[in-house]
Amino acid sequence: MTAPSHFDVKGPLPTGTSVLEASAGTGKTYTIARLVSRYISEGHARMDELLVVSFSEASSRELRDRVRSRLVQDRDGAIGVARDRLEQALADFDGATVTTTHGFCYAMLRELGTAVDHDTDALLVEDLSAIAADVADDLYLRKWGFPGAETAALAPAEFHELTQQVTRDPVTTLVPHPGQNVPADVQLRARIGTAIRGEVARRLRAGRLLTYTDMVTRLDSALHDTHTADVAVSRLRARYSIVLVDEFQDTDPVQWRILRTAFHGHCTLVLVGDPKQAIYGFRGADVQAYLDARRAATTIATLPANYRSDPGVLDGLAALFAGAALGDRAITVPRGSAAVEGRMIDSGAPVRLRIVPRDGHPLTGSGDIRTDAARTTIRDDVARQIVDVLGAPLRQRDGIVREVSPGDIAVIVRNNAEAEQIRDRLRRAGVPAVVSGRSSVFTTDAAATWQYLLDALEQPHRTARVRRLAVSSLVGWTATTLLEHVDTLALHLRQWEPVIVNNGVGALFEHVQSDMRVQERLLRQPDGERLLTDLRHLAEVLHEEQTRNALGLAGLASWLRRRRRNTDDAAIERSRRLESDAAAVQVLTSHMSKGLEFPVVLAPSLWDHRPRPQTYPRFHDGGERLRDIGGPSGPDNAAHVQANKEEDANEEMRLAYVTLTRAAALVIAWWAPTQNSSSGPLTRILLHTDPTRVAPFSITMPSDSDVLARAEDRATTSRGALHVSTIASQTLDAPPQWVAPAPDAVELRLASFDRPIDRGWRRTSYTTLTNYPAQAHAIARPFADDLDAALKNDEQDIADTSLLSAPAEDPDADLRQFPTLWATLSSGTGFGTLVHRVLEQYEPECDLAELITSLSPGYRHTATLSEALQHALSTPLQPLLDSSWSAINAGDLMREVGFELPLAGGDIPHSAAATLAGLVDLWRQHVPDGVLARYADTLARLATEDAAPTLRGYLTGSIDALLRIRADTATDERYVVIDYKTNRLTPRDEPLTAWHYRHTAMETAMIDAHYPLQAVLYSVALHRYLRWRRPGYDPDRHLGGVLYLFLRGMNETNPLDHAGFTPGVFTWKPPVRLITEFSDLLAGGDQ
Repeated sequence: MTAPSHFDVKGPLPTGTSVLEASAGTGKTYTIARLVSRYISEGHARMDELLVVSFSEASSRELRDRVRSRLVQDRDGAIGVARDRLEQALADFDGATVTTTHGFCYAMLRELGTAVDHDTDALLVEDLSAIAADVADDLYLRKWGFPGAETAALAPAEFHELTQQVTRDPVTTLVPHPGQNVPADVQLRARIGTAIRGEVARRLRAGRLLTYTDMVTRLDSALHDTHTADVAVSRLRARYSIVLVDEFQDTDPVQWRILRTAFHGHCTLVLVGDPKQAIYGFRGADVQAYLDARRAATTIATLPANYRSDPGVLDGLAALFAGAALGDRAITVPRGSAAVEGRMIDSGAPVRLRIVPRDGHPLTGSGDIRTDAARTTIRDDVARQIVDVLGAPLRQRDGIVREVSPGDIAVIVRNNAEAEQIRDRLRRAGVPAVVSGRSSVFTTDAAATWQYLLDALEQPHRTARVRRLAVSSLVGWTATTLLEHVDTLALHLRQWEPVIVNNGVGALFEHVQSDMRVQERLLRQPDGERLLTDLRHLAEVLHEEQTRNALGLAGLASWLRRRRRNTDDAAIERSRRLESDAAAVQVLTSHMSKGLEFPVVLAPSLWDHRPRPQTYPRFHDGGERLRDIGGPSGPDNAAHVQANKEEDANEEMRLAYVTLTRAAALVIAWWAPTQNSSSGPLTRILLHTDPTRVAPFSITMPSDSDVLARAEDRATTSRGALHVSTIASQTLDAPPQWVAPAPDAVELRLASFDRPIDRGWRRTSYTTLTNYPAQAHAIARPFADDLDAALKNDEQDIADTSLLSAPAEDPDADLRQFPTLWATLSSGTGFGTLVHRVLEQYEPECDLAELITSLSPGYRHTATLSEALQHALSTPLQPLLDSSWSAINAGDLMREVGFELPLAGGDIPHSAAATLAGLVDLWRQHVPDGVLARYADTLARLATEDAAPTLRGYLTGSIDALLRIRADTATDERYVVIDYKTNRLTPRDEPLTAWHYRHTAMETAMIDAHYPLQAVLYSVALHRYLRWRRPGYDPDRHLGGVLYLFLRGMNETNPLDHAGFTPGVFTWKPPVRLITEFSDLLAGGDQ
């Protein structure tokens, strides 16, 4: 392994296992996208041979978009074979593997199938807390909850805490082991922890459930199990020749072991990350895995240029950090090099350190400032500094100079409680500010308020619950009002109870808002907008949970109580929403700031660190990650607690790096000498005498003059970029106040509509095309109207009497002896809709009568319809298939396939529109004789109508079903369009038999209703879908034709007609060239 070098994305492409260390702002996402493009354009790999992995859904989505944009940009500038390769990569991009680590593991498990330990039908469980809580309750009661049981050694709350810790990070090894010689109470916890993990895993298996951790551990097992390793490893290596991993510092040892086993030394493996930004230990990430990979790499390089911060910011931060080691000697802060020149804000130093002096502050017995006093002083100074910088000239990257506004500023803090205090202080100073981030909405006052409401609704006779609700923000009564009107609130509760039971939480919240004037009252309060946002958010979450799991009042109240107790989950629906989208200072946590940038950043809490007490500490020993569940009396517990504190403090140093490197133009940080400062990250960075070594966990607070001297020493190396100052005592009593500049007067006038309307552009469908004389003046029509019209077409009575009278010599006369069960069933849109809904949800094992009843409880002919459908679904689909609909494998069927196809350019028309007349010519050319040949004349009459529409805009529709017909090899499988019809092909007074659904009768019905046009349009949709989504698509092999099922004529007891067709089953294979050329015609030549 060589020393790190500067990486040039235009230089030689990485080979072997390479680590690219990307400091903040150095363009790692750009680099990955460029590498993908180069690997493809230079012929090293195809799109489907590349694996690109990131560690969150958001980052993988961004990466996917950036990679595709890069391919488009490079394609447009490429020539020759390079352009062809990029063009093909874009064509195959929907099938590209750009995903999260868990998405990759899950995809590989599915691909490996029965060769590994994986249930392909298992359901994903994102949150284990409910299952873990049930396990805790059951195990606790099993051990101590029966008559005569011994006294419980653990309180229920302690038992639940142990459960939460051992299930939060299932890949961490638990110590001590149950068999170790340790005190009895320690042995008990060890056995309980092991039992909890085992029982949770058993219940997941039994319930066919899967967690994100399971995805990783099962693939890891497959790669290392003696029975599956060879197959699993060979398939992964055969599938991917180049692997790029983003945010690699957020990996864990199991994920790195997967990548190392599968790809290290066998293909190109590029690991991109920044150990200085490894801040997600609480989520299971482990920076030691990154360092292990770094040691194993054949090449290590760095991205040298910073595209975020101006040179002054980089110089000032380099002086402040002074090459500090962030928790490990292998993780140091290098001096950055700016890719841009010049300052964005010229006034003052770009990096400023504000020190709180002891003078003028209350002190502790040890001579340090009281922590609460320091926090108050710093919050006031934050407001003062923001007021001072607002309005300062800010030079943007494009050279335009404007004033700094609130939206340019971020205050980055350690936790959400502090964020709210900063926001409130800024608002008192007249500065608009909002808290943004993923703090759990279940930790808010609004969650407690909802708990009060649900508890009171559940038991309105309990006065304590009613009173608690009355004084909550939702009702807002004073004590006096409560005494006088408690019966009124009880009446409201009785009125609200049926609302939530019958209509859900959403309807309840609307009633409560109206009855209690919630919005009007809250918006008059200083923080009312925040509280109202949280109340509404929780209403949505509760309504969704109530609907999904059919929860009653007691169940919903219990669910909310459990959510409020376990708030570590960072699921999106639980993250608080912004109370306002107006331009405002963003106040957010360090974790939420990662990946973001702001012109101005203020960091008021980097001095403040109070180690969190850990009953069951997680720590490292010899590179292995462990969790001590033995409790305080366990062996080496004190050492393990200290190791956990030190690892936590080291991660705090990396959080400080993330915080300070968000700034593009100006960053201001604060430091204060308090009891919480000794292990604070800024203390360890600023006061440690040897920054290249890991600072000790705790540093003794020096005098004010000593601190100032050390800080000034750092500033002297910054060329004026770092400025150190103390907060003057005379400013402490001068509250800052900002007055927003008055907006420029704008002349108001009525808007005028002066652009031409393109009446040729429309959203059209098969139904619209065949019914346009009645709607010639419509620009577009709602899809629901098209669906209703389509169902009416399905129910057309047939006027052509040639279908009803038999010829002199009728070869199919015997079919009249087979009456249909559908004769007494009604027609119309409602009936057609019901049949379509039944077939959309039908599975062979389901009870048709129960399904019909569930979809239409008031329908009176359920027994007849279910019998008729059962016979229809058991009818062989000959000559296309020997089997029936009920015998089709569910995995070979896609139902209700909606599509939107661009016509002549779609949103941006680029060519002349097609017309139905063009299809007439194609029909005569490709269907000169045989089945449906005579439809050309019918279509020609439709195409020559005066109001015949042009085909420009979008073609929309919904295919009833797509069927995959498997073959001996996957390359020869075929795909068939299926459409259900409930047409009655005889008048009401004519007995309905199989004869009415012989092939010739169905052909005539098809032509009269313009179903051939529908069949070709749907085939074009299938053709375009397969062209984009199926590798190796060949229309001659894969287009299998159309299958129109006239359900009223289908019965498995019917004989074939004289031509060998099943009554009610109309099959036709449109010529492939008709479909492909019509697709080109509709696209205006665009492929």
